[in-house]
Amino acid sequence: AICCLPMPLDSNIMLICCGKVICNGCNHAKKMSEEEASLDPSCPICQESLKFTPDELEKFKMKRIKMNDPIAIRHEGIEQSRKGDYQSAFKNFTKAAELGNLDAHYQLAALYRDGHGVQKDKHKEMYHLEQAAIGGHPYARYDLG
Repeated sequence: AICCLPMPLDSNIMLICCGKVICNGCNHAKKMSEEEASLDPSCPICQESLKFTPDELEKFKMKRIKMNDPIAIRHEGIEQSRKGDYQSAFKNFTKAAELGNLDAHYQLAALYRDGHGVQKDKHKEMYHLEQAAIGGHPYARYDLG
């Protein structure tokens, strides 16, 4: 069962099989029920098996990116940012933001604020913070005051 409650941005996971996002609580509950019943892990949304090799995971991720899934594209941007590849992160965040992903706008604001992969630009930082805040991004709203 999926709770359908509003999710905080920092405590959810993307299901690589179908690209949907669920909260950590729902993911934990699903895992617990599968363990109790000795079932193989499956997606709570599409019921796809979740036993993947690293190559299969990469294939699913690339499939979602090619389908212009803004969540998958933003997720790839986060991965690139963690690796220090801010130029690739910038490209992914820009594309995800163009597709309407609020967190991608927030991530772009952070890149412009810190000058990672782009030149520091207060105007662009504020633009992306405002876009994220207008859409309801809680951290952007907090940052704007």
